[in-house]
Amino acid sequence: MMGGGGGGGGGQMQQVAQEIEQMEQEVDAIDEEIERLRDKQTDIDEAIEAIETLDSGSTVQVPLGGDAYIRATIEDIDEVVVSLGGGYSAEREQDGAVSTLETKKETLDDHISDLQEEKAEVETEMEELEQQAQQMQQQQMQQMMQQQEQEDE
Repeated sequence: MMGGGGGGGGGQMQQVAQEIEQMEQEVDAIDEEIERLRDKQTDIDEAIEAIETLDSGSTVQVPLGGDAYIRATIEDIDEVVVSLGGGYSAEREQDGAVSTLETKKETLDDHISDLQEEKAEVETEMEELEQQAQQMQQQQMQQMMQQQEQEDE
């Protein structure tokens, strides 16, 4: 009878271990998403710098895809086409383009903050489960020791 009770505790331990593993995977996924968003922010920073430093008549390399580029001359830096999201783009003057990009960057900052909060919540929950698992393990050890003492008597 006692051995059956211990087996139930083992099943519960296994369930807690699985939950902890799922949470670790969730934390990893959040970290990957944060890294992806930070890469986007870097791209935005580079675009802002280019808009602010390039002049009409400057020569640039334009990506064609597949790591192929072509040299092109900027005809008019005063008008920049900026993606607005959802497949839409708009032509903006230099300052408007920079403003649009900075707004996108702020939105990414907000999303990163939300993800960091979510990650902290998952980590807190994971720590609580780990403590619960340790307590369960200690209880199992105590039960085993008590059983051993009873068998020795």
